[in-house]
Amino acid sequence: MKFILVLFALAINSTTIMAQETIKQTAGRDQLGDFAPKFAELNDDVLFGEVWSRTDKLGLRDRSLVTITSLISQGITDSSLTYHLQSAKQNGITRTEIAEILTHIGFYAGWPKAWAAFRLAKEVWSEDVKGEDAKAAFQREMIFPIGEPNTAYAQYFVGNSYLASVSSEQVPVANVTFEPGCRNNWHIHHATEGGGQMLIGVAGRGWYQEEGKPAVEILPGTVIHIPANVKHWHGAAADSWFAHLAFEVPGEKTSNEWLEPVTDEAYGKLK
Repeated sequence: MKFILVLFALAINSTTIMAQETIKQTAGRDQLGDFAPKFAELNDDVLFGEVWSRTDKLGLRDRSLVTITSLISQGITDSSLTYHLQSAKQNGITRTEIAEILTHIGFYAGWPKAWAAFRLAKEVWSEDVKGEDAKAAFQREMIFPIGEPNTAYAQYFVGNSYLASVSSEQVPVANVTFEPGCRNNWHIHHATEGGGQMLIGVAGRGWYQEEGKPAVEILPGTVIHIPANVKHWHGAAADSWFAHLAFEVPGEKTSNEWLEPVTDEAYGKLK
């Protein structure tokens, strides 16, 4: 029994050690190693090597949040804040979140301090306007998951799309998400009887168009009925993420035929 308890204690201790992430910092020695070696040691080995590395007690994301809040509250908006904003981004704080964090800090630390911090944050998160942060913000707009990159059908799309299965029983249902400007090629859902597809707008703004007809705007709640054997396409508006549920209508001898892409010229005429 004692042997089992010892093994259990060792397992817990090993798990705790594995949960820690050692942070390596050399800025102190790089900049002050000759001038103030003790300060450099405390900065690199204690502050970062020990305190920041206690990730089993407090995660790096939360430590970044605490640090930038403290610096801004003191009015420190120099290179040290830039460094910690960059670290915060690396530790998972998104562009949307930092904007909300700085707005919140502004009410407690002072509006001018928040303004100064915003100028730095805009530079740090400048590349995220259309990246993962925009995707995360769009996810919060809807209850269905964005899912995984739609790599299996990427050749039939202009731009990036994502696919999440909602149900595979009775009637197959998928949530399809399009980045701004993304659309699928012209295509046809063939069937000798029944068949076709139904779309329901979930979030954002998109388009549906049948060959020879004007494009129809799709908003959350818009229902689109696509008959079998009709050439059509659908996708996001140029300035908006977009998601719709896609319902495959049962039919006889069903198949999909993928055709040519929607040209930039034709797509660019949509408002």
